Amino acid sequence: MAKQHLETSGAEGSAGEAVAAYLREQATEFLRSLRQHRESGGSAPGGTAEEAAGAARALRRSARRVSGTLHTFRPLLDPEWSDALRPELAWLSGTLAQEHAYAGRLERLLSALHRLSGAHAVPAQTPAAPPGRVGTAQLSRTENTASGNLTVGAAKAGALLERQLTLARTRAHSTALQALGSSRFHAVADNVAVLASEVPLRATTADLDALAASARSRLAEAVAALPLHRAGHPYNAEALVQGLTADTAPPSQDAPWHHVRLLLRLHRYAQEVVPCGPGTGGGPADAETEAAAALDRHRDAAEAAAAAAHAARTPRIAPATAYALGVLHADQRHDVEAARFAFQRAWLKEAVHTT
Repeated sequence: MAKQHLETSGAEGSAGEAVAAYLREQATEFLRSLRQHRESGGSAPGGTAEEAAGAARALRRSARRVSGTLHTFRPLLDPEWSDALRPELAWLSGTLAQEHAYAGRLERLLSALHRLSGAHAVPAQTPAAPPGRVGTAQLSRTENTASGNLTVGAAKAGALLERQLTLARTRAHSTALQALGSSRFHAVADNVAVLASEVPLRATTADLDALAASARSRLAEAVAALPLHRAGHPYNAEALVQGLTADTAPPSQDAPWHHVRLLLRLHRYAQEVVPCGPGTGGGPADAETEAAAALDRHRDAAEAAAAAAHAARTPRIAPATAYALGVLHADQRHDVEAARFAFQRAWLKEAVHTT
């Protein structure tokens, strides 16, 4: 349970009260989503899987916002209490996210396979090429062979991905159900229930705008470390390199981009607490939304590419299946590259508005 020996609010309109009001709102949303999730569960009459999934998403959203606020505005809160609750909220949010992530990954990969295997090379009638050069007809035959291999392997590749990711999704669903019934989760829910009415603040002179600005500064520093000058050139193929190495555990070039995605989320949550702070307004908010969408796409494509690479390492699969998975992997890594390009353009737009 949250400690109750600290004052629950500062002076009216103070930094502490602004954070407390936001946390109470998100905690109330958490409890409302939890009730909806229980009502839409298998044991409840009239409940559907769609309603349960929607309630789980709302539960994750509120958990992320509470956790992010505890992180950004930690100087205003009881540190022992907030440091204990934050990792528990992260555990809950991550556990609930897995089933949705596997389902989205499978849908993305099967759609990409359908799109890739549906392309057919058109043979061209041209004169024979001069010696030492590849003629168009010969190139068309090569393309037709590649397309044929992809078409043959795509069905088996899709079936393999469906087996692997459906199994992973089923396990994630079971894990989420076990988590929601565990004493660990009930402890988290109890703390959030207290948070809905009483926020453990501490007496401090910390400035709300300064804390929100710090979140923005950490984001800007992380973005500055990204290779945006390369990401600003479309089809530079840098992102394609990831996963082509024979090393089964190569250092991920995606990690800094995932870190920026997390920092951007924390910055946007901070702006919900301090709506009049820096980086708000129509233009920057729109650009930040574009940047966030690009980084979500980057994460999804990177994880889909990793799933394709994992499936390609399945022992004793047919060459055509492995070929289709290789093409699928390359397609998703190209989408990673496209997402980096989109983020670079959105970030520059946001920087111009902020300046």
